[in-house]
Amino acid sequence: MAARTLRPPAAHTADDGPPPLISDDALHAERPSRRRALRILLIGLLLWSVPLAAVAVLTGTGSVFTTQGVFFSGTALVTFGGAYAVLAYVAQQAVGHYGWLGAGEMVRGLALAETTPGPLIMVVQFVAFLGAYRDPGALNPWAAALLGALLTTWVTFVPCFLFIFLGAPYIERLRGNRSVSAALTGITAAVVGVIANLALYFAQHTLFTTVKDATWGPLHLQLPDPTTIRPTALAITLAALVMIFRLRWSVLRTLGLCTALGLAGVTALW
Repeated sequence: MAARTLRPPAAHTADDGPPPLISDDALHAERPSRRRALRILLIGLLLWSVPLAAVAVLTGTGSVFTTQGVFFSGTALVTFGGAYAVLAYVAQQAVGHYGWLGAGEMVRGLALAETTPGPLIMVVQFVAFLGAYRDPGALNPWAAALLGALLTTWVTFVPCFLFIFLGAPYIERLRGNRSVSAALTGITAAVVGVIANLALYFAQHTLFTTVKDATWGPLHLQLPDPTTIRPTALAITLAALVMIFRLRWSVLRTLGLCTALGLAGVTALW
C-alpha cells in the first residue's frame, strides 16, 4: 500500500507574517534526473578526493594530514543532527585514539567555537591545527598546522554541498511522506541522546581536573575524581543554570555575565 502523504501547509494568512521573498516553487523548480545526479556526483567526488589524494602522495599515506583528511571525510559522511551530534565522536577519536590534543584543550576548542556561529567547523579546524602542529613531519610546524586546518575545512564542507545538490530534489518530493517523517523523528530522538553525551563529556572535563576510565564488563565509562573539582567552574555553572532556568535570561546575557565571572576568577587567582 502506498505511503500516505502529509497535507500541504496551509496558504499564507495575514497572521503568518510577510510572505517569503522567493517562493518554494521558484526555489525547487528543477526535477531530479539520472543525468543530473551523475554529473553532480562526479564533480563532487573529484573536488572532494583530488586534494586528499594530492596530500597523500606528497606527504605519505601515514602522515597526520592524510589521517586527518580521511577521518574528517568520514565524519562528514555520518553527520546527522547538526554539529553537536558529531562533536562527541570527534572528541573521543581526536583525544583518545589519535592523541592530537588533550581533553582540556578539546573543551577550550569548543569554548572558542561558541564565540561564533557554526561551532563544528571551528572545532574541527582547532583539532586539526593542533594535531598537525605537533606532528609536522618535514614541514614547518606553523605551515603544517595551516595545511591541516585548510584540508580539514575542505573535506568537511565539500561532502555537505555534494549531498545538498545531489539530494535536494528528492528530499523536496519526500518531505511530505509519513514514513520518511517517522524515520527522521527516530533520528532526532537519537541525536538528543548524542548531544546529551557531549554535554556530559564537556561538563566532566570542565568541572573536574581528573577524569578516570572505569570498566565493568562490556560497560566503559569515564568518571570524574570528586576530589579534583574546580570550585570556580562549579560556581559559574550553577549561576548559569539559575540565570537560564530561574531568571529566564537570554543566552547572550547569560554568556556575557559568565564571561565576566570567569575573568574575575582568573584575576583573583593571579
